[in-house]
Amino acid sequence: MELNGKRVTLGVTGGIAAYKAAELVRLLVRQGAAVRVAMSEAATRFVTPTTFQALSGNPVAVDPWDAGVANGMAHIQLAREADVLLIAPASADFLAKAANGVADNLLTTLTLARGCPLLVAPAMNRQMWHNPATQRNIATLAGDAVGILGPASGELACGESGEGRMLEPEEIVEELIAHFQPKPLQGRKVLVTAGPTFEAIDPVRGLSNLSSGKMGFAVARAAREAGAEVTLVCGPVALPTPRGVTRIDVTSALEMQAQVMLRAVTQDVFVGVAAVSDYRPRSVSEQKIKKDGSPPPVIELVENPDILAEVAALPRPPLCVGFAAETRNLAEYAETKRRAKKIPLLAGNLIQDGFGGDANRLTLFDDNGQRALEPAPKLTLARQLMARAAALLENPHAPY
Repeated sequence: MELNGKRVTLGVTGGIAAYKAAELVRLLVRQGAAVRVAMSEAATRFVTPTTFQALSGNPVAVDPWDAGVANGMAHIQLAREADVLLIAPASADFLAKAANGVADNLLTTLTLARGCPLLVAPAMNRQMWHNPATQRNIATLAGDAVGILGPASGELACGESGEGRMLEPEEIVEELIAHFQPKPLQGRKVLVTAGPTFEAIDPVRGLSNLSSGKMGFAVARAAREAGAEVTLVCGPVALPTPRGVTRIDVTSALEMQAQVMLRAVTQDVFVGVAAVSDYRPRSVSEQKIKKDGSPPPVIELVENPDILAEVAALPRPPLCVGFAAETRNLAEYAETKRRAKKIPLLAGNLIQDGFGGDANRLTLFDDNGQRALEPAPKLTLARQLMARAAALLENPHAPY
């Protein structure tokens, strides 16, 4: 329940995407948020206020002059009670009015009267979205520090396909969770590696490991939540890309090395979470190796590059964060690895505590000593790790 105790006022404008707002309310309540819904009159033609009242457990505001509201000022009450005002869907009409300070209905008046951040999730026909007037309005809102969530590309209600589709409710919830996270990495660039690498033996076989990539993807999401511009270089995994993160897919250690070294010098933080294969075959068979009664093939191995050490050895390296997954002697091996590679921060764990799972147990090692984190979901641990990295960026000797 990552939104536990947060007060969300959800504004729903008229459009077919209003049906998604019902699921959005359900998900927000499941995350622990207290949700109040305000609707434009046009929105009630798509979904009834009764639906939102049942899902949120609160009365739904439609009329700005509702006599049931104290002193008849629903826009003031809803604005003062919220930690965030979220408009989803946000129609082209609403965006135009919000950008120009028009206050002619409950939602637009609420927008002007708010004392909290405003997030909007646009939804409209692709031509309406790309119209220069809409783009001017979006630019104005962004310049006023309004958070723009989407839109996505895909099939639209009009039968066309393109940009203008409202984000899915799960994506909006993820954005809202990110909104409430601290921003110690605001304006920073973070490069993350994740997952295994695959070193080919022949066209169908290779050397790899059981890394799921979940920890690396959690770190990428946590860094983005903390305000960073994040690039994720990942080996072969089937995980959804965290919202707002640039993803680069690779297969082998050499491919990962090339993508990392191409970008490392421009980064503020490098987090090497990937389980890079230590070795690769010296040669790769062009054809599938057959089991034909001959003696088993002899596969000669050569050492792969140490990407983390290579980044740390740059003349002006980013803050390097390493990972050490061990089966025993964690403190000894992790600290030895950190000092040998000359990296400021290392997160260590025992494989039996979280390899491949959704939770983990991490111990952080840096020049100030070590700190064992409580067992937790990987995203929770990733947020703590990024907070520590941000602290070391500001002060290499920052105490825990």
